[in-house]
Order: sequence, then structure tokens, then C-alpha cells
Amino acid sequence: MSSSMQAASMVMPLKYPMSVAIYPTYAEAQRAVDHLADADFPVQHLCIVGTDLKQVERVLGRRTWGRVLAEGMMSGIGTGLFFGLVLMLLMPQLSAMQNLGLGLLMGLGMGVLSAGMAHAAQGGRRDFASAQAIVASRYEVLGEHTVVNQARQMLGQAPLQPQAPTTWPPTPHDAGPSGSQSVDQSQEPR
Repeated sequence: MSSSMQAASMVMPLKYPMSVAIYPTYAEAQRAVDHLADADFPVQHLCIVGTDLKQVERVLGRRTWGRVLAEGMMSGIGTGLFFGLVLMLLMPQLSAMQNLGLGLLMGLGMGVLSAGMAHAAQGGRRDFASAQAIVASRYEVLGEHTVVNQARQMLGQAPLQPQAPTTWPPTPHDAGPSGSQSVDQSQEPR
């Protein structure tokens, strides 16, 4: 049993899961399951598993002191408004605007101070902003052993041709004679 099948059977148990088909995108795997559902296939015996997971980090830009302090100010606004509301309850002798203003100043100060201290503590080791995501290289539709053949036939996937894994950047053994990525179609079905 492949590791993707083992992982799927632990999280969402299927009895003896087998591979139905492999797709390069989640949308294609979802369309395949939707096609089976439209044909009254018992889709409760299937699951979609993202395989060959990769962490992708998109660098958004350089983090300067100005940017760090501006981000601290922005995060301090919400805290400051909350402090202002608390001050309204604790100090009713001040007007609502005075309480909100005082709370806002406290929140902005705390936001700038905490962002500045955090940036200084990093010592220049991470002077860039980024966004991270976990993405799958391909998506495998798994099914219980009792329905796999029927699902493959309904999807036109019998016999199943596994997709070759994609790597980036392509390694020399992935490149064909023209330098493009080659896919070996002679592999045995799973």
C-alpha cells in the first residue's frame, strides 16, 4: 500500500483503498468525482488525496524599519480600540472620544514597540516579507477495493496510467532530448 493510501486510510478510513486515478490539479480530481456522482456512483467510497506535498514560500518584498513600524501601527489599531472600550468602562468620567483616543495611543505604542523589538531580535536574519502555502503536486482519487474497477471504467481510466511526478527545477534525468520534461507512459499501474 502506498504512503498516500496509508495516510488517507488513517484520516478518512476506507476499506482496502486502491488508486482510481491521478490528476495534476485538484479541480480535475474534483471534476472526476463530480462526474461519478452525476452518474449515481456511490461516491461515499472515494476520497481525494493531495500527494507529493511541497512548501512554497512567495517572497513579497524587503522588510525595512519603516515597513516594520508601519505594520506595528496597523496591528496596534485594533488593540487600541479594544483598550479604548475597556477604558470607557473603567474611567466613565472621561468622554468616549478621550477614552478611545487614549486607548488608541496605547495600542499604537504597543504595536510599534512589539514589532520593533521582534524585528531587532531577528538580527537581520529575515529581512523580507513572505507568504507560505503547502501545495500538492498531484491529486489521487482513492476508492474502496469493491468499487475501484467500476470507478475506473466510468472515468475511462482502465487500465490506469500513473502520472510521472513533476519536479522543479527539472533535474537532468527528467529532461528529454529537447530539454522538455518527459513522461514515461510504460509504467505499471499501481
